[in-house]
Amino acid sequence: MEEINLKKDQPESQRERSKAKRRAAIIEVATQTFLENGYEATTMTAIAQRMGGSKGTLWSYFTTKDELLAAVIDYLSSAFQLFMGMILDTEQDMVVTLTKFCETFIERISRPEAIALQRMVLSQADRSPHVARIFHERGPAVNHRTVANFLGRQMLAGVIPVDSPEEAARMLLDLCTAGYHDLVFYGFQTQDTALEKEQAARVVKQFMRCYGPAELSKGA
Repeated sequence: MEEINLKKDQPESQRERSKAKRRAAIIEVATQTFLENGYEATTMTAIAQRMGGSKGTLWSYFTTKDELLAAVIDYLSSAFQLFMGMILDTEQDMVVTLTKFCETFIERISRPEAIALQRMVLSQADRSPHVARIFHERGPAVNHRTVANFLGRQMLAGVIPVDSPEEAARMLLDLCTAGYHDLVFYGFQTQDTALEKEQAARVVKQFMRCYGPAELSKGA
């Protein structure tokens, strides 16, 4: 009986894998199209044509352009958010952990595809505020919650003084997006690993001056 059920389940499993593969291919093409053409100039028809399929097939996976955009943002950010959570889920020294996080965060948000996405969202902020809302909910808001949860645990453990984890997280992330990243965003600076590490070290030093115990602030 078990063997018969296994044979029955196998085609269904193959169909699910095929659907997942097709969905991933759609998201990959949509990512390229959105980043190259922007939100307004991208249409479901254009994405379907670029894939060589029908619009009906595309709609069977994503019913609206906004739904597809959300999947693109998830695609671009989910791997990093998972990795970010792993960095912050640690018992390592506070300064070491924050430095590693900031280096990774600054590097990821300064990659060409990340810069292209941020520019696209900013260009649509007035005309299509829902695009900015999708981006914020799927990207920055998730990052903020992850960092706030980490800092909240450090406060409860007595590693850093008790304060608002949300405000502390906002400060840390704002420091990461200032300076070097701004220069990359506006096209005045190309991505540079050495500068990213320098920026991360400055961010942690400034953050620990505000939130760290005296001995950590001096050593940061």
